[in-house]
Amino acid sequence: MATLYKTFIVNCSIQKRPSHVSDNSRHYNLPLFPAFKPLKKVLPEVPLQIDDVKKTMSKTAAILLDAFVDSFFEFIDQPLLPSQSNFAPVVELGEAIVVTSIQGQIPDDFPEGVYIRNGPNPLFGGLQSTNSIFGRSSYIWVEGEGMLHAIYFKRWSPGIWTVLYNNKYVETDTYKVEKQRSKPLFLPAIEGDSPAILSAYLLNWLRFGKVNKYISNTNVFEHSGKFYSVAENHIPQEIDIFTLKTLRNWNVNGAWDRPFTSHPKKVPGTGELVTFGVAATKPFAVVGIISADGKKLVHKVDLKLNRCTLCHDIGVTQRYNVIMDFPLTIDLNRLLRGGPLMKYNKEEYARIGVMPHYGDANSIKWFEVEPNCTFHIINSFEDGHEVVVRGCRSLDSLIPGPDPSLKEFEWLSRCHEWRLNMQTGEVKERGLCGANIVYMDFPMINGNFIGIRNRYAYTQVVDPIASSTQDVPKYGGLAKLYFEESCAKFSMRNREQPEEPIRVECHMFEKNTFCSGAAFVPRDGGLEEDDGWIIAFVHNEDTNISEVHIIDTKKFSGETVAKITMPRRVPYGFHGAFMPISFETQ
Repeated sequence: MATLYKTFIVNCSIQKRPSHVSDNSRHYNLPLFPAFKPLKKVLPEVPLQIDDVKKTMSKTAAILLDAFVDSFFEFIDQPLLPSQSNFAPVVELGEAIVVTSIQGQIPDDFPEGVYIRNGPNPLFGGLQSTNSIFGRSSYIWVEGEGMLHAIYFKRWSPGIWTVLYNNKYVETDTYKVEKQRSKPLFLPAIEGDSPAILSAYLLNWLRFGKVNKYISNTNVFEHSGKFYSVAENHIPQEIDIFTLKTLRNWNVNGAWDRPFTSHPKKVPGTGELVTFGVAATKPFAVVGIISADGKKLVHKVDLKLNRCTLCHDIGVTQRYNVIMDFPLTIDLNRLLRGGPLMKYNKEEYARIGVMPHYGDANSIKWFEVEPNCTFHIINSFEDGHEVVVRGCRSLDSLIPGPDPSLKEFEWLSRCHEWRLNMQTGEVKERGLCGANIVYMDFPMINGNFIGIRNRYAYTQVVDPIASSTQDVPKYGGLAKLYFEESCAKFSMRNREQPEEPIRVECHMFEKNTFCSGAAFVPRDGGLEEDDGWIIAFVHNEDTNISEVHIIDTKKFSGETVAKITMPRRVPYGFHGAFMPISFETQ
């Protein structure tokens, strides 16, 4: 064990001990072996039988590693500001409950189904940091175990609805480990002092065979009639859409063995699912195509990138996959040199790659673009010789957290367009909103238009003042984007930008009220692209009441169609979706 301890010190002594760890700290300067004296009473005698030696050694090593972590690492709760109270976790309900408080009326032609949203709900009271002999490491604001929040809409007859609410943790492999032992076990391994992160990586791997927790807290998607929860640090988990029970990990019958993007896309026409997985070691990025029936991985290719870019989304068109290679990177060599594991560097290159669906690394056509951070693609499609990509672009990254030296709101995103000419290699890019300073993210469109030209999109609108006071985004409204209608009021027409900014219509909430997980719901029998509703979880911080709002997309800035008061507080989260389902078999 002394050798193991020395190995930790040698491998992690690449920078001085952080100043906040006192050199005369009595807690951290305890001699190693006295700290383990209690183990003499609990360690089993090594049996003489050869068959039992391996099992006993493994058990003994696990006990020693746990004791080392318990002795030299202190878990500390990360405090929440009063304005962050709705980021605090909630408890599981256990079973669905009936919702009876509805203001307004659920439309008769609203489809039956479930509105479901994913988001972080940390175990043991909240996100944590650790202090140790190696320094400090912390979970960042996007971490925390995933919890699903679901609203079920069952129509009995015109105007007669039953509405149910349920929530449940996504039970990943690592969730089960910590839940069983009723305490935090995994050490934070994203942000903090370099030696602390390296030691967390090593100890997590030695104890659990994994360098970090599988959080599954970002999105929910459907493929071939099955439903999945996902975050891009692991493969998806299949869930029972009616009970929210976690059924199993989904590795496409063993063919997919790496992380899985939170935003896989279906190819228009074929129904195949395009996914993308990044990793901190080579191969840094791999694209996969899953058959329409979800049973087979029909294509898998290493993109041969020379860095691990933290790509959160992937685009598709009728013929192409669209890859974002932007300078928000994960770099283990940088960490070993004492730098941050995750960093946005605006001095590095940014490019967008366009590749045939079944292409390889050599088939990718790369387009250099202005350095930026784009987490979410609104849509991508082909227009003549051009591939058009629209997304929510910022000039810096809000992950792992905004740089306090940034210019005001540089980490907040605005809608942007890139036109990539596949024949000439020319790039045309522009801000879509002109001088209309509307910060927005979490885009959504009518799912029938993914990968083909669309006229409308919707986003959550950032409240920059509320967001800047706590360095996490809050969304005080919704926006409808009209890509084929201009807004001369905010025109910036000149030689560099000859096109008018697009029209933007907003639906804003009352003061100190914010939304998450907004999703588009198409109208039953609707004929037009924007015929439907936006549904979203909404929370009023003054009253501490959570609601679900339904907004008619044809009367977007008008009154909310229905407000459903939740029986419990629903914390802010990430992505939501509406899934049409049949209740007849339940």
